[in-house]
Amino acid sequence: MLSIGAVAQAAGVTPRVVRYYEQHGLIASDRTAGGQRRYPESAIERVQFIQQLIRAGLTTAVIHNLLGCVNTRVATPETIAQLTTQREVIAARADELNRMKEQLDGLIGSAQETLAPADTRA
Repeated sequence: MLSIGAVAQAAGVTPRVVRYYEQHGLIASDRTAGGQRRYPESAIERVQFIQQLIRAGLTTAVIHNLLGCVNTRVATPETIAQLTTQREVIAARADELNRMKEQLDGLIGSAQETLAPADTRA
């Protein structure tokens, strides 16, 4: 069993983040006789997975539902609908980011054209 600090460090987050996930039912801990949290080794991977989902734009409520399906290996129609919606949101964000990248490529190309030949060696 691992301390909250060990889980946080291994997962690349702060202990506060680990406590937040526990408060929202995303991870669970046991308590020592002195009240200290102890987590299984699997908590590291779980925290990293939650971080990926949050970076993808999922809310903790959606993640909570998703983790229920991950734990039981049984999906509900509601969870599938939520995940489908989230996938569409992520796809729209990806399209937007690609458009922004293309605009930046154009700006970079235009800016490079204004450089004197000696300035292009950078």
